[in-house]
Amino acid sequence: MSQFVHAAAPPAHAPSYYAASGLAQPQRAPLRGSVEADVVIIGAGYTGLSSALHLAEAGFKVVVLEAAKVGWGASGRNGGQLVHSYSRDMDVIEARYGATTAQALGSMAFEGAKIIRERIAKYQIDCHFKPGGMFAAITVKQVKQLEHHKQLWERYGHQQLSLLDATESEAAIGTGRYRATLLDHSAGHMHPLRLAQGEAAAFESLGGVVHEGSPVLRIERGDPAVVHTAQGQVKARFVIVACNAYIGGLEPQLASRSMPCGTQVIATEPLGDRFPEILPTDYCVEDSNFLLDYFRLSGDRRLLYGGGVIYGARDPQHVESIIRPKLLKTFPQLKDVRIDYGWTGNFLLTLSRLPEVGRLSSNIYYSQGCSGHGVTFTHLIGRVLSEVIQGQANRFDAFAKLPHYPFPGGRWFRVPLTALGAWYYDLRDKLQI
Repeated sequence: MSQFVHAAAPPAHAPSYYAASGLAQPQRAPLRGSVEADVVIIGAGYTGLSSALHLAEAGFKVVVLEAAKVGWGASGRNGGQLVHSYSRDMDVIEARYGATTAQALGSMAFEGAKIIRERIAKYQIDCHFKPGGMFAAITVKQVKQLEHHKQLWERYGHQQLSLLDATESEAAIGTGRYRATLLDHSAGHMHPLRLAQGEAAAFESLGGVVHEGSPVLRIERGDPAVVHTAQGQVKARFVIVACNAYIGGLEPQLASRSMPCGTQVIATEPLGDRFPEILPTDYCVEDSNFLLDYFRLSGDRRLLYGGGVIYGARDPQHVESIIRPKLLKTFPQLKDVRIDYGWTGNFLLTLSRLPEVGRLSSNIYYSQGCSGHGVTFTHLIGRVLSEVIQGQANRFDAFAKLPHYPFPGGRWFRVPLTALGAWYYDLRDKLQI
């Protein structure tokens, strides 16, 4: 959630295909006056909405405060792909933190996508969900990585994987760029803003309240805690800070351990029947590069293509000029296709590339830093946060025990140092090292 103080009206959504094709939304008034709740959640993105919906289903009185609009941040701008596990996979977690931690996190690594499917079915959310996702290998080294990936996930109980060779991959995607792909039958893709909007509607149907245009100014510790906006306050037994890359200056100790990063997406004109070879399976795809590309078809058969990372989250002026060359490298047959939309959105990167989950005080919880795996992780952690508020802390503690590292160089040098590291790994991809 972004911190926009004293705004006359909530900021509009980014000029994205998603915003142009979202669900009809009710007017949600800003918070005015003093109200009381069991739980107040700061941020109406996936983390906040997932937590809110789980808690409302359990009978809690929940208020959600959003500075802008439901799904305004990364939840309404992302690639829309359901990708399992974490940004650092289970073998890295095993090596760094031991078998016990890896087993605890591994038992939850495939749960987020199941929660999303359950939500879509239970609340009949019209978000254009389509099953199937592919990881694509460009180099021989990446093919071996896919083979390892399959073995690793199968060791943690995920058996819905198929390794496809170059010929099979070309038939499934419509490009000869890839040497192999790993098809995850339990993955999928959807319209991310519609998912957020549908989850907000489900939460409200259970008596939950969302206040848009209500940036939080400060959190007053205590029991109850008091969350203050410009025009009101919420007293609550528990607080969940669910702002991620848009936290601003609300909690400096959280901001100091993470870095907002921008990624860009374009949407073509509807392809219609002109290019039947492009993604005939309707799976989503991401490649295996360090700075990866990702793409899929929308419900009206536009090609949505994203990639690139801008450390520090500047908004580039010409998104199309950044992404179109990437698209044409994969699908040269689209050289004359019209680009109808281009937008950017921020995700939050941590130094460990693992999410940061914990407490700011005994009754104030937070989750941030999905590092690019936010769609599924946020839905998992929403359930986990609801569990800890209900007194079941085991799964929460598995994440909270992970170390949280500050970026080297502090505020001023975290961007150039991280960009330098990314340049190194990107160069390795290009040189096939």
